Amino acid sequence: MAGALRSADSARVCFVDEWVERVDCQDRVLGVVTRGQAVREGWLHRIASTVCRDERGRFLVHRRSAQLSRFPGLHEVMVGGAVDAGETYEQAAARELAEELGIRGLPRLLFTFINRSGLSPHWLGVHENVIADAVTPDPDEVAWYGWLTEPELHSALSEWRFTPDSHEVFSRYLAFRAR
Repeated sequence: MAGALRSADSARVCFVDEWVERVDCQDRVLGVVTRGQAVREGWLHRIASTVCRDERGRFLVHRRSAQLSRFPGLHEVMVGGAVDAGETYEQAAARELAEELGIRGLPRLLFTFINRSGLSPHWLGVHENVIADAVTPDPDEVAWYGWLTEPELHSALSEWRFTPDSHEVFSRYLAFRAR
């Protein structure tokens, strides 16, 4: 993204031109701020993520590119990013899928929760998308991807380095599906 400023901690980045909605503990909009401000101040804002499965039930796992400013080289069980001001969780999830994996469609919102892992607290909208088409990842975002069965993914989560919220998202996702 344009406008990124690196801090001393390479995992922390301020995006000066990414406008997000600051929200309260009930996910109600308080105003529009930059994502950098929200992260620095610890203000709640919205992030959309999507757990992707194929028609056989395998999960898409990817490794973030090494040149990314946030969590370079770590694995993820979801694709996502900030919800821009004026966007819904679903619109942001669809935009992120298109940008990162070249997939068009509208993922289904499953649940939201306040996520306190990662750079700062935020509301996280967790979506699901079943992918029938080929994935065309953006090499600037995705260094590697693969399809893992649930047991394979459980093993990977204990052996590979994942982003801070991957474990919680996957655990909540499985609990949601079990209901």
